[in-house]
Amino acid sequence: MGEASMVGLMGRVTGTVGPGLVGEVIVRVRGGAEHFLAHPAFGTDRIEPGTVVTVVEYLPPRTVYVQAVYDS
Repeated sequence: MGEASMVGLMGRVTGTVGPGLVGEVIVRVRGGAEHFLAHPAFGTDRIEPGTVVTVVEYLPPRTVYVQAVYDS
């Protein structure tokens, strides 16, 4: 999957994303749902499990940088 097709997709945090942590998100791609390792797009953000996020950057094969879609 190309970088352009991942950026902008929405997903849900399944493992806390934050500074110094490698979190996890699940994103709907290729007709299914896949898990990706996740880092915060802004280094100081902490994003808790269950939060809806959008992919800001994709580093193949399985790493994404994300930010929360809605303010909490």
